[in-house]
Amino acid sequence: MGEGEQSAHGGLEPTGRVTIWRRQVHWDAGDLAWRVGALFIAGSALFAIGSFPLYYGVASAGVVAATFAVGSVFFTAAAGSQLVEVLRDHPGPSPLPGVRLRRLEWWAVAIQLAGTVLFNLSTFRAVDDGLDAAETDRLVWAPDMLGSIAFLLASACAWVSLVGWHWREKPNDAEWWVNLLNGVGSVFFMIAAVAALVLPTTAEMINTALVNLGTFAGAVCFLLGAYLIWPAIESE
Repeated sequence: MGEGEQSAHGGLEPTGRVTIWRRQVHWDAGDLAWRVGALFIAGSALFAIGSFPLYYGVASAGVVAATFAVGSVFFTAAAGSQLVEVLRDHPGPSPLPGVRLRRLEWWAVAIQLAGTVLFNLSTFRAVDDGLDAAETDRLVWAPDMLGSIAFLLASACAWVSLVGWHWREKPNDAEWWVNLLNGVGSVFFMIAAVAALVLPTTAEMINTALVNLGTFAGAVCFLLGAYLIWPAIESE
């Protein structure tokens, strides 16, 4: 996305934008930052829907798997668009001595993009319901775990680029909230990934309920973060 904005898991540049939780939604598809936010919102919404009990309880396993697969495509499209924007924009002053912000921001969005591609591999292979436990762990769980690690690393780079190495509260700063939400969402995704390991003895996941809960909570965090990066029109 553009200068001073961040996507789900991506880098950002501090601009001091005030957090506006209540905002008017407007159509501005010609703006790259708006499109990145919209794509991440779409991907997050599909991940939240796919892990919601009222949905996966009635939909077939194939439909649920396809929901995650489509959602991962939106994530990758958003991450790729964000990388284009980071390469296009000019770097600002770095909060870290001797480190240019562009370097941290580039690493954040590049790692994020790699993570979304890994989620593509995982979710598309998960559509195949003919995999045994070993194949599921190798083709579905492994890229999911690596993608979750990538999201954590990207979130860490984005956080450091904004506040440095120490905890710093900026409750009125939109970028601070975006980073916080994306970091928490990445932790939830990691929890879900760990719990999704299929045990060869039972051919079942370690904890299916934790997989769905972690995925849903993480997706909601990413959705809120993406909502905050949309260009805001303050409500009256």
